[in-house]
Amino acid sequence: MSNPFQHRTGYHQLLSPRAIILVLASSVILSVLMSWKGLPVAGALIVLPVFLVYFTLLINKPQLGLYFAIGFGFVILGLTRYITFPFPIGLLMDATLLLTFFALFVQKFSTRVDFKPANKDITWLSIIWLAYLLIQVANPEARSIEAWFASFRPMGLYTLLFVVLTLLFIQTPERLKTIFLIWGIFSILATIKGIIQLYIGVDPFEKAWLDGGGSLTHILFGKLRIFSFYSDAGQFGANQGYTGVVFSILAFATKNRRQKIFYIIVALLGFYGMLISGTRGAIAVPFAGFALYIVHRKNLAIMMTGFIFALIIFAFFKFTSIGNGVYMINRMRTAFNPEDASLMVRLENQRKLSVYMATRPIGGGLGHGGIKAQKYLPNALLSNIATDSWYVLIWVELGIVGLIMHLFIQFYILIKGSYYLMFQLRDPVLISQASAFTAGMMGIMLASYANAVIGQYPTSPLIYIGMAIILSTPTIDKNIRVKKRKESFARKYRKSILQN
Repeated sequence: MSNPFQHRTGYHQLLSPRAIILVLASSVILSVLMSWKGLPVAGALIVLPVFLVYFTLLINKPQLGLYFAIGFGFVILGLTRYITFPFPIGLLMDATLLLTFFALFVQKFSTRVDFKPANKDITWLSIIWLAYLLIQVANPEARSIEAWFASFRPMGLYTLLFVVLTLLFIQTPERLKTIFLIWGIFSILATIKGIIQLYIGVDPFEKAWLDGGGSLTHILFGKLRIFSFYSDAGQFGANQGYTGVVFSILAFATKNRRQKIFYIIVALLGFYGMLISGTRGAIAVPFAGFALYIVHRKNLAIMMTGFIFALIIFAFFKFTSIGNGVYMINRMRTAFNPEDASLMVRLENQRKLSVYMATRPIGGGLGHGGIKAQKYLPNALLSNIATDSWYVLIWVELGIVGLIMHLFIQFYILIKGSYYLMFQLRDPVLISQASAFTAGMMGIMLASYANAVIGQYPTSPLIYIGMAIILSTPTIDKNIRVKKRKESFARKYRKSILQN
């Protein structure tokens, strides 16, 4: 009979013969595998327990998969500077999203998954977009299945997966706040990393990346364009501008002191990250974003004040030389120069492409446009002309038909989302959150004319999630009202019990 007062710790359990044999056997197996297949296999075995813990948590709370995907989107491309992967790193995002769906099905195995929350217009628009990208495999101009597959996943498949997961999981204000928390933390870390690059310098891995070709676009006139742990400075600048707009609007409307301070810090660091990136097109994000936010306010005085303030900022950059000694200001000022050499090159490239596209209404093939396509089609015309702009890339690869479809979806979301928050929603906090997503999306859309911002991490997952949230706000608003009624009823019931 065991002594009830004797507590056996994990230390005592490890001294048992069974545990000793298990540890020795594991050590021998690990040593053999390391000598036979090298460190990758051994590393996989070490990571396996972490994966099992993560998957166990995921089955219990599948929304963790969406949260993880948001955070992973911030670092996924930056990891390639430090780790050489034997496969396209984008497949890790595929695995993350598909594993989340699998965990959801496992959790609901005894019943079934309720997809009714995902039965919304944004889902069907995503399906239509996915179908158009799918039939692009039969485009007579297409020359590479690999190029099609490489673009089909992030441009079409991720759109649908992120939209559906968001509609299924993000139905309460608490989960919305979790999205903002993850976004804010990673944006703060991104700007801190950018500050380190600016004032201390890049690390050996980043220097190797610059020496390998990155310096051509990231060291201009002897100055480093800050890229943080993002793919490039263009993505860093635009995304931090996006963050600045979204979190500024959240800070305006938030009454909770801690949340307001957090949002203000994120917003300020976001705008600072935008400035040090040296990305001129990123300045369009706050201009367009705050312009739409002012319209959302439905206040003529605020509109006039915002319009005057925007004119002052425009005049500062366009018509003055104040601050030209500061590289960041001087770099941003060139965005207002219609005769800028970089702009002239882009316009010339677009003229060349327009001749080719005149007889190709459905495009030259998904994945076949821009410098990125040189990996698959090094000698093709389209892969040797830089597209730069996201919309030029869509036009070149998917034709005027695809461009019209893409713009229709974006403006449909903006217009309908703006209608919801201006005339239908009741909860003031949700209205500010919807306005933040919508205004931020407007800013990114405008910035994407200069750079392919929407189609890259971490902006693309945030935009897809934002699209779903914008068009699901009536459902969230209804859930908020139901919760408030229940809380009110519970308070009245408790009060009546105490009185009696």
